[in-house]
This record gives sequence, structure tokens and C-alpha cells, in this order.
Amino acid sequence: MRAGVWVLMLMAGSAIAAEWNQYGGEGGQQYTSLDQIRADNLQHLTPAWTYRSGDLNEGFTYKAHSFQANPVFWEDKLFISTSANTAIAVDAATGEQLWAFDPELPREIAYSESASRGVSLWHGASSVCPDRVLLGTLTGMVYALNAETGQLCSDFGDQKGWVDLGATAGASGDWLGDYSVTSPPVVVGDQLIVGSAIGDNQAVESPLGIVRALDVRTGSTNWIWDPIPRAANDPMRSEWAGNSADITGAANVWAPMSVDEELGLVYVSTSSPSPDFYGGERLGDNRYANSLVALDVKTGTVAWHFQLIHHDVWDYDIPAQPTLTDIRRGDVSIPAVIIVTKTAMLYAFDRRTGMPLFDVEERPVPVSDVPGEELSRTQPFSSIPPLASHAALTEDDAFGVAFFDKRECRNILREFRSEGIFTPPSLRGTVQSPGYAGGANWGGVAVDPVRQIAITNVNQIPGLVKLIPRDELDDLRASGELEGWQISRQTGTPYVMARRIFLSSLGMPCTTPPWGKLVAVDLLGGEILWDIPLGTIADLAPAFVPNFKWGVPNIGGAMVTASGLVVIGAATEHLLRIFDIHSGEELWSHRLPTSANATPMSYAVDGVQYIAIAVGGHEGLGTQAGDYLMAFKIGVGEIKK
Repeated sequence: MRAGVWVLMLMAGSAIAAEWNQYGGEGGQQYTSLDQIRADNLQHLTPAWTYRSGDLNEGFTYKAHSFQANPVFWEDKLFISTSANTAIAVDAATGEQLWAFDPELPREIAYSESASRGVSLWHGASSVCPDRVLLGTLTGMVYALNAETGQLCSDFGDQKGWVDLGATAGASGDWLGDYSVTSPPVVVGDQLIVGSAIGDNQAVESPLGIVRALDVRTGSTNWIWDPIPRAANDPMRSEWAGNSADITGAANVWAPMSVDEELGLVYVSTSSPSPDFYGGERLGDNRYANSLVALDVKTGTVAWHFQLIHHDVWDYDIPAQPTLTDIRRGDVSIPAVIIVTKTAMLYAFDRRTGMPLFDVEERPVPVSDVPGEELSRTQPFSSIPPLASHAALTEDDAFGVAFFDKRECRNILREFRSEGIFTPPSLRGTVQSPGYAGGANWGGVAVDPVRQIAITNVNQIPGLVKLIPRDELDDLRASGELEGWQISRQTGTPYVMARRIFLSSLGMPCTTPPWGKLVAVDLLGGEILWDIPLGTIADLAPAFVPNFKWGVPNIGGAMVTASGLVVIGAATEHLLRIFDIHSGEELWSHRLPTSANATPMSYAVDGVQYIAIAVGGHEGLGTQAGDYLMAFKIGVGEIKK
């Protein structure tokens, strides 16, 4: 097929993407076919408007929430959800608020998850709310709202306008705040398909990680799929020793999903079974956990699956939205699904069959020395080079900005187990690299379908993990040895878990930078085109440390444009940046009120292209909370055709 025909086909296929009517744009590509904003007019790119929701996490007794919404666009309006799950519609040209719906989250309870990544849209025949906004909340509720007014749709959920997913998710005890919907459901036809975010590391018996298809008009359940094979005749049941498939929970789908309506498949990313860091109560590979799974949209049955982590004890959830695109092989266009992982690997599969488009090799990995644990002797590695280092860390890798903090870091590297990627948790302590936050995370991958380039941001900061015999915990706490560590009970196992990011007493990472990178991958050859440090330490380091461009921790994603631009915030720095997709050269930046730990999107109103991003900060990364939705456009009179 001639190259010109390819370009025309791809441009036609991406026209819908300009609407950005679903999370991540069409197929989750995080790509816009709009090209009015270009490298040659970026000097005129300025803020068009700033909207403030007023939601700054005030009044919550425990954990603050994070504004991570990817806005969706319909009829010159943007729709978002705030950090505390208020759904809002704003005028896309002016930023004026049109309506708001507050689900009134309880503020006195603890929440294990703290994110809200947006809402979904549905349009169809209905006498009540023919245009709907679908909102999932941190309390496990799904609301249906009139897209024009923000009022509850009275025909949804037994005439209430909402459905309580947590009430039927299994597990005994009070899981309020630990069973959440953090990513927007995916809409296909008249179905709403929704997963959940379940609190990690608490117990063997946790809520079911089921995926549900709801009737978008009534809220009734059409089908349920459980990532853990409970049925005796399921072919994956043999991958769970004894009765562990009956008692284990989670393996839930918390990341956004993607749908291929022509194939009738919904693609889901599953997470770790419970608990995350010890698997002695669930021996075996634990499939369908930690997998990319294609489900039939009509029935919820598995069409194909590919497990990317066997018997996970690293909290290596598959964290990102599966990205649908076409990959060219000669004159053939292959429908593909791409996924990036916390292990900093990128995989691509034929989305019809699940066959890898780049080789996947099973390689030997370190074994566990924890009594009761049995790991897989191998793990799957993509033939695409890793996006962050997989190497073992030694004393020579210790980093510090002063002699004393470098010494602290060196001592840990001397004492803790460190054998490279897949070094398992241990009783002596393990250096986990990439860390339990990744590698890549929910920001996923942005794909330019014309240039055949994938862009993703990754972290390169290790974590520290210890397993502690349950009867030793009180003494260790009393000694102060666990000060600054996150402790999880892992009820039902012999061990509690302690973890923290590998930082020195100055709050700086203990290993050589870069600590955060932006990486471009050639989808034709499966090679890395470029990788660059993402961000400076200006908003991270102590005041006496110079502002080095070392690359910093990041969460959020990138967007690519038809004009060859990569737009990204994500870093723990108060900047929005634009890079050249071919070279990685930084072309433009703009100072923000706080960090933008979200994914940008783009839309057009009256022939003018806008770029919008949620600027909400991130408590976990140490940046100030924000409530800003900001839009940018080329200044009036500076647009040249």
C-alpha cells in the first residue's frame, strides 16, 4: 500500500480523536489529530483560561485526594471529576462552570486510594437523560448524571440515580474507603464496564476484584468477570494451589480500560492478588492476575489473556490503560494493543489474538529465601529494551548531595538484598528496582499512529521492602527502626510488610539520577529512539541544592499531537512542557501553580485548538494540592495556516 494512502487512512481514523470523548482519547492513544499548535508558533502559546473548583482536599481527616482527571469533551463542554469526586461541566472556550454535582464523600474515614481520573459519557435513546455523565467514586458508587444539567438520572439504579458496587464485592468487615472506583468506566454501546481499586496489602481475604458490565440506562448488572478463577472448570484454576482461588481477593482492574467495538472486545489490565508482597497463601502463577486480558463485551468471557508477572510479590500491578492502535509490518497493518508496566517494559500484542508483536522471552529471576514462599523461576521479558534500568544496585550506586546522606544510602545498599529486577521481598530487606510505584504507572503510553512512535514517562527510583515476622513487629516499632516506613498488616499470612521509597534523610533519592525519564519507542523496529531526564529538582530538593536537570519522580501521562509535539506535566515540578517527538528536544514550558500530575488532552472550539490539563499537585509526591483546570491556546492573531 502506498505511503500516501496510509497517511489518509490514519488521519481519517483519528478524526474522532479530536473530540476526546473518552478517557485517553480514541483507543486510549492520548493522541490528537489537531495540528494548529505547532513548533513554529509555540512562542504564542499562552493560558486561555483557568478554572478553579474550590476542591483542595479540605476537611478530610486522613488522606488527601489527588486531582488526576483527564477531561472529556462534548458539544463545546469539558467534563471532569475533582479530587473528592465532584463532577463538573465547564464551557470549553471560557472555563465558566455550567454545573456541578457533589456526591458528598464522607470526610472522616480513611481512604486507601486517593485518585479521581475523570468521568465517562454516553449518548443514546432514553426518555430520561439521553446524554449521560457516568461518575465512579472513592466509596465504590457509580452515578448517572444528566450531561446538560448535572442532575441525577432517575431511571438508573432502582430509581435512585446511583449503584453501590461495594455492597456486592464480597469480603467480610468494613471496606468503606478501601473499595473504590478511581478510573472512569468504559462505555460500549449501552453498557458501562467498570472495575475497582482495592486497598493493597491488608489481608488474604479482600474484596473481589470483579469487572462488571452495567446497563447504562438502568444500572442493572449484565455480566460479571472475576480475575481470580473461582470455578473448578476454569482452565486457569490449576495456576492456584489448593483452595487459594476461593479465598484470595483483589487482582482487580483499577486502571482505565479500552474497547474495540468492531472486534467486540474490552481490554483490561489486572493487578496483584491479595496481599501484594507475600504469596505463600496463593502458590502458583496466579493467572489471570497481573495480566492483559481481552473480554467479550457481550458476555464477559475471556477471549485471550497474557500474564506479564507470574505470582506477583512486588506490587507490580499492570497499571496502565491498554492502548489500541495499528502497527505497520511492511504493507500490512496489524490491529495492536500496547501496554506499559511497572517493570518499565513495553509490550505489544495483536489485539485480535493476543499474539506478541515483539518477542516475549521467559528469563530466570532471583528466588525467594522467605519460608513459605515459592516464586516462579522465570518472568516474561519484552524484547523491546527496558525503559528504565533493570540492573542490580551496589554500594557504588549510592548517591547523596552531602557525605552523610550518601553514607546512609551506601549502608542500606550494603545490607539489603539487591539482585536487579524481580529481587523478591526478604526478611533482611530488599532493594526493589524498579520500585513498587514503577517504572511506568497509570499515565500509560501516548501513541502517534502516523509516525509509529510511542511515548511514555517512567520512574527510576527504587523502593525498600521488608517482611517482618508478626511477633517481631512491636519490638521493631518500639526501637524506632521502622520510623518513616509504611506498615501493612497482611492478615492471614505469617508476615507484616514494611516499605518506603529509597530516600535519604534529606528526602532525596539514594541512587544516581535520572530519577524520572521521558522515553520514545519506535513501534516499527521496537527500539528506543531517545530518552531524556524529565524535570529538574527545583520544586523537590532542599534550598541549598542547585537546580539540576536530574529528572524527577513523576505520575501522570503524555499527549502527542499530529504536529509532532509531546505535551506533558507529570513531574514533581510546577511546569507543563512540550517536546519534539522526533528528537526529544524541549521546545516550550510554562510555570504552573503546582505540579500537573494528570494527562493532557486537546479539543477545538470555533476552529481554535486548546490544550487542557488538570493541575492538582500530589501529596504523595510532596507537591501542594491544587484545584486548577487550565487551558492553553495560540494567542489571538498569531495563528498562521
